[in-house]
Amino acid sequence: MTNQLHPGGLGRIGTSAVARVGYGAMQLDENVTPDDAIAVLRRAIELGVNHIDTASFYAGGEVNHRIRKALAPYRDELVIVSKVGAAYTGVGPVPLTAAQKPAELRAAVEDDLRQLGLDTVSVVNLRRYDLGPAPAPEGDQNVGLDDQLAEMIALRDEGKIAAIGISSVGLEALQRALPAGIVCVQNAYSLLDRTQEDTLDFCADEGIAWVPYFPLGSAFPGFPKVTDHAVVREIADEAGATPAQIGLAWLLTTSANTLLIPGTGSIAHLEENMKVADIALTDDAVARLDAITAPGKGPDYAATLREAFRQAPAT
Repeated sequence: MTNQLHPGGLGRIGTSAVARVGYGAMQLDENVTPDDAIAVLRRAIELGVNHIDTASFYAGGEVNHRIRKALAPYRDELVIVSKVGAAYTGVGPVPLTAAQKPAELRAAVEDDLRQLGLDTVSVVNLRRYDLGPAPAPEGDQNVGLDDQLAEMIALRDEGKIAAIGISSVGLEALQRALPAGIVCVQNAYSLLDRTQEDTLDFCADEGIAWVPYFPLGSAFPGFPKVTDHAVVREIADEAGATPAQIGLAWLLTTSANTLLIPGTGSIAHLEENMKVADIALTDDAVARLDAITAPGKGPDYAATLREAFRQAPAT
């Protein structure tokens, strides 16, 4: 049975203890009914989730409103992590645009506080554009890291956020940001995309939470998906699990500081994701997965993904 106290065991984000299998709320948008969204969130809490990842720009704030309706008043142990650096447009396959200016970062935190009904957000990640998939911002959106961190520190000093994370940055930028007290890094990382392995290793050494996005590979057409890989499917059959569960379970083996935030709008899929905590990969299975050499491991992957994002047709 899934450990309903702490699915996947305990990890940490800064001073907060969290279950290593959490929940990413991005999919609780207009494609999911409000009632279904509330049911999924409440079921996640029942299953032991105490780490929810969100953003004020998810569905123009609707996701945050749904979290508040489902879970407020919040349990003391619940850690809500948000991110700033983008704004909702409602247009295109990924309806976001850069919002990198310090005043925009502050406005996004204020939106989080208002939408979620919080006095302080536990952790806020500064979402940069140093890495893909989105194109690098231009003009006045090309903002220096130091200016952004100064605003994040000011927000922390004011008590509006409790801790600072960072997203979509390489090792050099993370090292530059470290004096700001970074507690969390969110970068694209999966069995088929290990381009940020050095950043993961650094986070492990420094005790920084590593929270991978695109944990099962890219959703863009033509890019490899973890669930399609023959070795993953073989191991899934042997373990009586789904390929997605194997891909997520492998991530938990990479480092004790790795935290997962798989998202879904379905209770059935949520429960399937939580069962990842019960999958004990054999040494042989881990070795076979580690040995996979995939297109995503090469240095050109991020640049290629960014170009695919740029050329994605509007919908």
